[in-house]
Amino acid sequence: MADDPVEDEHFFVVNGRRWRRTDPCLPDDVVERLTSHLGRGRSGVRVAKNAGDDDAVRASRRRVDLAKHGLGERGPRWWEDEEEVRVARAREALEELDALDD
Repeated sequence: MADDPVEDEHFFVVNGRRWRRTDPCLPDDVVERLTSHLGRGRSGVRVAKNAGDDDAVRASRRRVDLAKHGLGERGPRWWEDEEEVRVARAREALEELDALDD
């Protein structure tokens, strides 16, 4: 079917929905730390929603958004930027995320 999403080096498909891939140029340690923040953010959203805590939901969604931007899964298309810009963007996201824990 012509309208089906297609996987490529920029996207993958799950249940017919296309998702942006993590930037492949990011160092493994950066991806690992960003992924940890992403998981904590997603868990925080779930817990905060169950508790009815709108402020905590917003804070957790902010963590998810920062992590996904750092991973290249949101924001500027990573494949359109030079590698040094992409890595710098990921490291900046990590700094912001780490600051949330202070």
